[in-house]
Order: sequence, then structure tokens, then C-alpha cells
Amino acid sequence: MYSVTRMLDVAEVDRDRLLAAARAGAAATRARHQLVAPTLPGVRNGGDILVHLRFDSEDQWRSVETDFAVTLTDSAITRVNGACYSGDASVRGSQTGTVYRALLLRVLPGTNAHIVTRFEDELRLMPRYVNTITAWQLSRVDNPVGTSEWTHVFEQEFTDVDGLMGPYLMHPIHWAVVDRWFDPECPDVIVRDRVCHSFCAMPESVLT
Repeated sequence: MYSVTRMLDVAEVDRDRLLAAARAGAAATRARHQLVAPTLPGVRNGGDILVHLRFDSEDQWRSVETDFAVTLTDSAITRVNGACYSGDASVRGSQTGTVYRALLLRVLPGTNAHIVTRFEDELRLMPRYVNTITAWQLSRVDNPVGTSEWTHVFEQEFTDVDGLMGPYLMHPIHWAVVDRWFDPECPDVIVRDRVCHSFCAMPESVLT
């Protein structure tokens, strides 16, 4: 599968108009899965509108990329962060989530490949311990967009907002294992740039 994620910062007075325009633009792509929704309280550098499109192939995206880009040229959109990337999601059981979350991050250039692999392996451990995650995908970025040269996208679907803000962010696997890669006071740090942590309500699964 090939995915496109965009996080839009927009002027509040134009938010409803731009949300409708982004949904129309997403529908025109005919992506297999389309999610365009206002972000929820608690995002960090995650925009006001979260867009996620999921295609069967990169070629399908490339055939509509230019037309969709026009949707994001409105002057009321003040910043766009995002990425394009390939990957397949993992799923736990049959429960469907109600919240989609995307984390954009940049690993420091020059980081040893075996360190990057270890970092990725530890991120993939998290769904084993956090039972509020219903689906997830960790991907390396093909085309970064925005304030940083994003290298990875870590996506999850959660049972609900409490499942993200509580069991996930507060779990020991998060603050005792994974956080050291992001902590500037830790010698293991490899992510120094500000991340994009964004999430929104999800009427149906977009990763599966």
C-alpha cells in the first residue's frame, strides 16, 4: 500500500471551508481509504486538519498528485507537514479503533544503520504492550513535506482518545524504553527535531 499524510495549519475562520475543500480533493483521488478530519485537542505541531490517503500503489497516487496539490495552495493554509511512504499495517484482533494518530519524526543524518534498526524495532514493540492500539504501521518516508526532512512515520489506530493519551503515552514501554531516543539529555538521542504528533477521530479504519 502507498500512503500520503498531510497535516494542515489553517486560519480558524476558514477551517470549515478548508475542511470541505480537502474532503472534496481527497474524494477526487479515489484513494482506497480517505480520512480528512479536524485534529483533536492535544496535538503537537500536528496541524488543524489531518489528511490521510491510502492507495493500492504509488502509481495511483502519482496520477492524482498534481490535482490534489492544488487543494493545498489556498492562502488560508499557513503550513503543511507530511510525507509519502509505502508499507502494510499490522492488526490486533477484530476490534476497530476510533482514533487515528500519525507521528512524523526525523532521525539525525549520519546515524548508524544498526542504531536506526534498533530504534525501529523498539517502536514496533509498543503495540505488544499497549492493548488500546488496534492497528499500526511504521514506515520510512519516501517524500517528506514541511518543516523537517522527515525520515519515519509511525501510525496507530486507537480504541479511543483515552487509549492514546493514557495507556500509550504513559506506558513504561514509552517513557522507559522509547523516549530515550527523543530525549536531548540522553546519550542515545537520535531524534532532535520537533516531531509532528497529530490525531483525529476516525469513523472507520484507514490502515486495514
